[in-house]
Amino acid sequence: MKVKNYLLGYKNMYIMQDTEMFNFSLDSVLLANFVTINKSDKSILDIGTGNAPIPLILTNRTNAKITGVEIQKESYELALESVEINKLENQIKIINDDINNFYKNCESDSFDIITCNPPFFKNVITNDSNYKLLARHEKTLNLEQILIIAKKLLKNNGVIALVNRPERMIDIITEMKNNNIEPKKIQLVYPFKGKNANILLIEGSKNGKPGLKILPPLFAHNNDGSYTEEIKKFFGGE
Repeated sequence: MKVKNYLLGYKNMYIMQDTEMFNFSLDSVLLANFVTINKSDKSILDIGTGNAPIPLILTNRTNAKITGVEIQKESYELALESVEINKLENQIKIINDDINNFYKNCESDSFDIITCNPPFFKNVITNDSNYKLLARHEKTLNLEQILIIAKKLLKNNGVIALVNRPERMIDIITEMKNNNIEPKKIQLVYPFKGKNANILLIEGSKNGKPGLKILPPLFAHNNDGSYTEEIKKFFGGE
């Protein structure tokens, strides 16, 4: 069932969602606030944009043009509606295509920033719905492909920011290094104090100079399950 919801914490923005599909989560909010954005940045690419939560949130941080690419037709249509109801058609463009096809037709060095909330898992669980299968598992897009795409499309010193699981950190760093992308910034997010980290935020710069910053940890929830104040600061309007 299709529903219109407030974009998490952003009381002046809406997002279209389908209750039977893979909906956006805290991961998207964290990534959109983690990525480095400069005033000079003009173009942003969001890979696997889903129903466009990351492009929507990014419009609160930048005036840059944002392109979201989504392979699934149903998610693409939700993204279009999400952009339209927020009247952001002049800033956000949504494209229904496989990113592996899309990037081949793009000019090299054409984006300042790439964001991606990619499939986390290598193994394919066949009893998932097709929507959730593509969102969660590396069936049509893996880390190697994402970083190859970033190598071509990022401008020199442009950045790519990813959200993933901590256990994929070495894989991500390895693929960054293989594609001339220097890891520059890492932050771990913990569900509660005393628990293991369950979210990794990582950013790299194309042809960047060596120098990796490990940011302070983020704790998502208080003991009662409510969001911590440090997480709430990422929610517009709260």
